[in-house]
Amino acid sequence: MSITPESVRQMLSSEDLGDRLRAVNNIRELEPAVGLELVQIAIGDSNSRVRYSAVSQMDTLGTQDLQLSLDILRDRLLNDPEADVQAAAADCLGALKLHDAFADLQQLYHSTGEWLVQFSIIATLGELGDPRAFELLKEALSSENELVQTAAISSFGELGNTEAIPLLTPYATNPDWQIRYRVVQALARLGGAEAKSILESLVNDEVEAVATEAQKSLETV
Repeated sequence: MSITPESVRQMLSSEDLGDRLRAVNNIRELEPAVGLELVQIAIGDSNSRVRYSAVSQMDTLGTQDLQLSLDILRDRLLNDPEADVQAAAADCLGALKLHDAFADLQQLYHSTGEWLVQFSIIATLGELGDPRAFELLKEALSSENELVQTAAISSFGELGNTEAIPLLTPYATNPDWQIRYRVVQALARLGGAEAKSILESLVNDEVEAVATEAQKSLETV
């Protein structure tokens, strides 16, 4: 059966969860403007899996109408009862570079008890590229959750503010090699003499993946 806007609309109103999930997937086959219209139905679905799948498509569909996308994603970020849906909304806000959502992301980071939501907020701040994120990333470096720490390191690299280098330096000797690996990648993005000096020390890291990445990074810094 061919996929049409009407067939997708009908499946989205089905009582069968499988039909609704397939409908969300089928939205990818439609014109983006039509997809944006239909995905809003799925974003209001009672099932969190449907909402998650729908919100996750907003990073591409949302370019059709950025103001509408901001409203939709901000609503799911702040009001959805499921952490994975909130996390998906955070991801898309960064991908679409919706800077007007920064205050919402910051507020939710401080108020949520869900580590997944905190992780997604910190991870998306690098892609968002808002200079105001620096202090929040600095705070996230001290998180008790190592995944949040790792996300902060990566986002510092994407943000591009070289003032982050002194903050990242202590993590170059972190016992977790994956954190050291992320530091290498962040320093490669930030560049400069200070970053180069740290990368030179990591060329001799005991973990081959870190040492190799550091050597490769030195060729571009």
